[in-house]
Amino acid sequence: MDRLQRIVIVGGGTAGWMTAAALSRVLGPGYDIALVESEQIGTVGVGEATVPHIKAFNQLLRIDEADFVRSTQGSFKLGIEFVDWLDVGERYMHGFGTEIGHPLGLLPFHQYWLKARRAGRAGPLGDYTLNTLAARRGRFMVSATDVPAGSPLGNIAYAYHFDAGLYARYLRGYAEQRGVRRYEGMIDHVAQHAESGFVTSVRLQDGTVLEGDLFVDCSGFRGLLIEQTLETGYHDFTHWLPCDRALAVPTANVGPPAPFTRATARPAGWQWRIPLQHRTGNGYVYSSAHVSDDEAAATLLVNLEGEALGDPRPLRFVTGRRRQCWNRNVVAIGLSSGFLEPLESTSIHLIQSGISKLLELLPRDGFNPVLAERYNAQLAFEFDRIRDFIVLHYKATRRDDTPFWRQCRTMDIPAELQAVIDLFRDSGRFFRNAGEMFAEISWVQVMIGQGIVPQGWHPLVDNVPDEEIQRFVDSVGRTLTACVDAMPPHQVFIDRHCKATPPA
Repeated sequence: MDRLQRIVIVGGGTAGWMTAAALSRVLGPGYDIALVESEQIGTVGVGEATVPHIKAFNQLLRIDEADFVRSTQGSFKLGIEFVDWLDVGERYMHGFGTEIGHPLGLLPFHQYWLKARRAGRAGPLGDYTLNTLAARRGRFMVSATDVPAGSPLGNIAYAYHFDAGLYARYLRGYAEQRGVRRYEGMIDHVAQHAESGFVTSVRLQDGTVLEGDLFVDCSGFRGLLIEQTLETGYHDFTHWLPCDRALAVPTANVGPPAPFTRATARPAGWQWRIPLQHRTGNGYVYSSAHVSDDEAAATLLVNLEGEALGDPRPLRFVTGRRRQCWNRNVVAIGLSSGFLEPLESTSIHLIQSGISKLLELLPRDGFNPVLAERYNAQLAFEFDRIRDFIVLHYKATRRDDTPFWRQCRTMDIPAELQAVIDLFRDSGRFFRNAGEMFAEISWVQVMIGQGIVPQGWHPLVDNVPDEEIQRFVDSVGRTLTACVDAMPPHQVFIDRHCKATPPA
């Protein structure tokens, strides 16, 4: 074929419009980009919590942060609080950032903390993580530019909570301004090349035919092109992630929005709480093998903190990923590529990652199989490593109060995850696997929070006198406390910089 020029995106929502916005921004006017979506189908639209990687996506689009937050009724997110996961009554924070405390010599802070904590001379790990301290006190600010080099306030990692529907609308306006053509309608036929099986066009119910060279499937769980048309196949993760349903319901806000997501373990799954400026998003992710839909709805509704603004909306899913996210000339992005429950807010990140890798491997002309092979290998690696990180939360629990939690704590887990746990349990060591999403700070916080306490520490720690370790640990704690003291309350920051107009 001639140079790839015509790109058709099937499906809107967060995945479709993120794809359209990024492609129109990066590829420019030399490409013809069309998106087809149907108001009749709607979108899942509950992915309201993100991870810090999304800042890079918005920066790529050159989006003004304050305008984006206002337009999406957004708030800021410093991490995720996990309640009742290790045991009922226990809680910990997975705070964002690049490191816990700061290193001393060759070793990360937590190695020295392990020895000080064993001696009863250090507080919980969260006392030495800026984001955890700030989140618990309800404080927030973006990175400061007027602080000394090396100050924790000069490098604050954060993400966002936002209304996914408003985000899609925001990106639609952005993409259409850059030439993306939107078609409204249902697809009733997909045409394929007789020999290669490549998709050549899609036809809408009104007769409109959209021809393309590359098709991006953003059709959600249906996988209209990647699965219904190309029958790509699916790797099922249900053995490790048994939750298969969710109920979502918004509530009225109760007090100012907290700068963190909360995930509370329930008898057969977990409940999310995501505070926005105009409402709070809530949901219960659960295993239908362990609780009925009616029981799950009752559990969700009785544990809401504000007035429900509607009836719980049901969702059904199977955790896993496509055997190929790129098959022939179809690339699946978003829910059509696979699904991992949003325990660590990775859904939008996986969309972003799929878009980024598509741009890196975009064909110039023709479809050399090596491009798709590399894309598929990278997406499989990313899905599997995020899967393992999520499985860690379920496996490392002391709970045995319900059949669901007994199943989770006794299940077999992937060998790669078991190796990570075993190494950390030995002496607190962790090695990041290539370019996996979650770094040392995330794995260490969750493993400690889930009760995986190392038996010892790195031998180099013993080369440092105990008194020096104590001074070091205390100094880090004092510095971070002083930094949080200097941060304004989350609501004050929003009011000052990006307060949204209340919806009608």
